[in-house]
Amino acid sequence: MSAGIPGHVILAVLGAALLHATWNALAKGRAGQGDPLPSTALVVAGGALASALLLPFLPSPAPASWPFIAASSLTQVAYYLLLIEAYRNGDMSHAYPLMRGSAPLLVALLNGLLTGERLSGGQWLALCLICGGVLAMVLAAPAPAPASAARHGGRQRHATVYALATACVIALYTMIDGAGVRRSGAPAAYTMWIFLLNGGAVTAWAARSHWRAMLRLATARPLLLPVGGVSTLGSYGIALWAMTLAPVAAIAALRETSILFATAIAALFLRERVGRGRLLAVGLIACGAVAMRLA
Repeated sequence: MSAGIPGHVILAVLGAALLHATWNALAKGRAGQGDPLPSTALVVAGGALASALLLPFLPSPAPASWPFIAASSLTQVAYYLLLIEAYRNGDMSHAYPLMRGSAPLLVALLNGLLTGERLSGGQWLALCLICGGVLAMVLAAPAPAPASAARHGGRQRHATVYALATACVIALYTMIDGAGVRRSGAPAAYTMWIFLLNGGAVTAWAARSHWRAMLRLATARPLLLPVGGVSTLGSYGIALWAMTLAPVAAIAALRETSILFATAIAALFLRERVGRGRLLAVGLIACGAVAMRLA
């Protein structure tokens, strides 16, 4: 996969994958530390603020791309709302691999339905790996205490449903942006307008009922907004830059290492229980996502 890709580009994309896992960890927060909505809203607000500061120095996207910017922004609002529900109901080490690993599979399937192209042998292998990983993830949930078994099981099922729904939305905005960014003539500005619009909408929606919690969290964790904002913009911007220097499929596959980073962060910093079954599931999903990108 690394053949023909400069070493500094590989390191940059691995950094982008780490940034993506980092902002998700900031949004999720440690188990038992409250609702993920205020933290997610602050992370998204940071991305919107950073975009607002940078956009005056960038050329405007072409008029033909604005319908795509609008469609992508609306779709990504749905993405953040589903993400909040997935993290509200389950562990990051459960939800993140399902979201990020299933999305490439859905893109390939949707593209086949829209264009009539058949899946290649490599894509069928990737499909089997991802489906096996999803099944293993569902079966690998840590056993709860008997008194809370029914409640825990219900929340895990909800987390799985929300994570898979989030993957569908990721696939949708990926296809929208794939068409829109080519029409923009200004990829960086195209991306930042989307961050500004969806970030503003999500922040305003969250502030209606959670502004006090957001203010308390911003005061208690003053680095959350700037670090979260830089991480969201940086993870996407670095990948976009790398795709101008190396094959898109190889960069996209390399970026799927975020699944592994996210699992490690969840175990080490969020103190989530990641057993052998979940590690196996994560490995299958990550391998399937990479295989789908390269097939």
